[in-house]
Order: sequence, then structure tokens, then C-alpha cells
Amino acid sequence: MKPQLLKVSTTPVTSFSARQDNVPYINNRWHYHNEVELIHFKKGNGTQFIGDSIKRFRSGDVILIGANLPHYWRFDDVYFDENVDTAADVRVIHFNENFWGDVFLNLPENKLMKLTLEKARRGIQIGGQIKNDIGDILELLLKAEGTKKIILLMEALTAIGNSNQTKLLSSMGFRHNFEETENDRIHAIYEFSLANFKRKILTEEVAEIAHVSINYFCRYFKSRTRKTYSQFINEIRIGHACKLLIENKINVKQICYESGFYNFASFHKYFKSITGKSPMNYQREFHQERKESSSLMI
Repeated sequence: MKPQLLKVSTTPVTSFSARQDNVPYINNRWHYHNEVELIHFKKGNGTQFIGDSIKRFRSGDVILIGANLPHYWRFDDVYFDENVDTAADVRVIHFNENFWGDVFLNLPENKLMKLTLEKARRGIQIGGQIKNDIGDILELLLKAEGTKKIILLMEALTAIGNSNQTKLLSSMGFRHNFEETENDRIHAIYEFSLANFKRKILTEEVAEIAHVSINYFCRYFKSRTRKTYSQFINEIRIGHACKLLIENKINVKQICYESGFYNFASFHKYFKSITGKSPMNYQREFHQERKESSSLMI
């Protein structure tokens, strides 16, 4: 399964790329690049695929993606609906690990920053107040010029390194495969799965999307993603359930069926195994965390 190699552009007067995106379809596919990516979703919700990790992303999230780690930000369908006034607002920084020179990261003062970039090869999710602080730093970085831009990037990386509220995303053993013949296969599987996870998906359906036999598909998918397709689709379903729990518009049993599960006991079991919490505890802790975060900003 070959992610698409993305060429990140810079200009003759900048050593790294910093931009603001207001549309949901920029790099909206399974891809990788030589540059490290630091991204802040000021506004935007959807599903993120990072290596072999599948999670929901939502407004306020900050993620650091290491060089050549495949990833894919799939915004929710509402962002593509021309009749709905829902806009994305994302800040994205791309930089080569050694853009400041081969010696810089080996300086003893930069040990923490070097370690942070090494950890980012598995993807780092930043939580707590620090993600808000980094969002503020990236806001300044977009407008900064000259040396100030580099100083702000260093501040952001140092803040991530000092935080005790970070989580590594992709598993230690994840390895991507760049075979040319598999250029778009994984992207097609992801798109099909996101469009159909609320119903029962037959193996022959997704095997047909992947253009392989039914018998080969199961071995193929697990060898590339380190999980079965059943595990993969349940992670997408639980991610959707998390979204519905956060919105708090329907009860938990309705959420179970809206997320593609037909048995409440199975839903509860998978939810706890994937998130480490029961659905009700997840909902309660999220709203408590949001309440505490709002009080800190007053």
C-alpha cells in the first residue's frame, strides 16, 4: 500500500513552510513527505489515520508527525457540503529535520528537541493546556518574519518536549511499504470504509475495492496495517461513537446503532478495549476536561 509522496514547497526566502488552510481537501488523502509536520486544527473535525493509528481529530487538536510517516486527515462530510456553513481553519508547519544544519540538533542544549523529533516518527498527539499554547505560537509564527519564525518553531517543539500530556500514536512496529503497484489501494479502502462503516461490510466488497481476491485481502490488509480489517472498521466505528458522545444529542444506545454496532454488549466491549473507558465515562471526562480548560482561559 503506497501512500502518495507529497512535495512540500518553500520559497527562496523561507527555510520551512508555514501556512493556513481554510478548506478541508488540502492533502486530503493517504500521503507522506520528507518533512516533519506540525499541525493545529483551530477549527475542524474528522478522522485521522497516522501510521497504523486511527482516531478522531477535533477543533483544538495539535499533532506532530515525523518525516516519512504516512498520514491522512479526513474531514467530516459536513465540511464538503456547500449548503452548510461549516469551515475548516488549520495551521500547518512543514520543515526538514536538518534545515538548521547538521550540527544544530546535536548541540547539548538541543537534546530535548532532538528527542522530540525522534518520537515524532510515530506521531505525537499533544493534550492539555499545552496544545492551546502551541496553537497561539503557530498563530504568531504565521505572521512572523526572519529569525523570529525559527525561534517560534523552537518554542513549539520545546513545549511539546516538556509536556507530560503527549501520546505516541503509531505502533513501534509499524512499517510502511512503498511498492509502486499499490499507489492508491489503501486510500480507496479508507474512503470506502468511512463511507460504509454504519452498515455490515462484506469481505468480498472491500476485496473488490482493493482489486484482490477475498482470500488474499485478509492477509494483505493485516500484513500492511498490523491489524485485521474487522479491528480497523471497529476503530472507525468507535471513533464515530466518540464524536456522538461529545455532541451529546442522543442516548448511548442510539449511539451504538448509529455507529454500526447491532449489539450493545459488543459496542461496550469494543469501546472500552479501544479507548480504555466506558462510553459514559468517556463522555463525562471529556465534558469535565472542557469545563476545566474553559475556566483556565477566563
